[in-house]
Amino acid sequence: MGLFERDALYAELSDRGYSKWAEQLREKTAQALCVEKHGKLDEWISAWQSLPTAEDVSFDASQDAVAVRGTLAPEDQRQLVETLKQFHPWRKGPLKLFGISIDTEWKSCLKWNRLALHVNLLNRAVLDVGCGNGYYGWKMLHAGARLVMGLDPFILFLMQFEVLKKYAGPSCPHFVLPLTDADLPDRLGFFDVTFSMGVLYHRTSPIDHLQALRESLAPGGTLVLETLIVEGEQASVLVPEDRYARMRNVWFIPSIPMLQLWLRRCGFRDIKVIDVSRTTTDEQRRTEWMTFESLGDFLDPTDSHRTIEGYPSPIRAMIVAKRG
Repeated sequence: MGLFERDALYAELSDRGYSKWAEQLREKTAQALCVEKHGKLDEWISAWQSLPTAEDVSFDASQDAVAVRGTLAPEDQRQLVETLKQFHPWRKGPLKLFGISIDTEWKSCLKWNRLALHVNLLNRAVLDVGCGNGYYGWKMLHAGARLVMGLDPFILFLMQFEVLKKYAGPSCPHFVLPLTDADLPDRLGFFDVTFSMGVLYHRTSPIDHLQALRESLAPGGTLVLETLIVEGEQASVLVPEDRYARMRNVWFIPSIPMLQLWLRRCGFRDIKVIDVSRTTTDEQRRTEWMTFESLGDFLDPTDSHRTIEGYPSPIRAMIVAKRG
């Protein structure tokens, strides 16, 4: 399509000896963004093209809300609200564009604050698998990453990212591609840090996912893994009968000992649990920018520690490990 600028990413990869992979990414991205595959893609592109031009634009990811600042004419400010709502639902944030606060479903800043002090991103090349709209990538850049590449197959999330990227400028080293970890080549060994947050339990083969994450890393590279877990001191795993918290695509929810075993078997070392937190409606909830059902609708109305199906309610663990 030629709309979204990624030549700087492909050039960076080529300069570091990964020209074949760069060309594969270019081709797969073009295939994924075929307008005929997505009924609303034309509509989203038109909305993106209608975004107003602003003066004195600056980016600020130092606060909870990733913010784009600048000067807009009053009529552009009013129109921008309507344009942004064409990209509903907004799930990861918070975000703020020219004073317009996008109160997203997830207060993703809470998750970021739980991990930020545990990972060194200074001058690192970072991969964010299942990145959503790229919220965490902006935080990673602020933390000093020299390159952030996000992967997410949902085109709406990519379009939300491109809304912010339009104001960041072509030199910004942050990119989102409509792909998954299955599109990574074997034995890639490129990234210094790889993130996988909220992905593992959606995979029918968690071991394949962990192996792909390991092979994305350079030797000694760091994995940041966040996933649903079940409580318990034994190596166990919950496989939902059908849905979990009304999600169909939840397959394996391990205990922490089981997760650590999986990581060791996949060649990770120095495995550290840096956080365990129960997800509450303070962190995930319905808003005017995400009007569909959210966590409060997925829990037992008489017991917030159980899902509507009777399983333990969502608890998430965050783990840092090194590629062995």
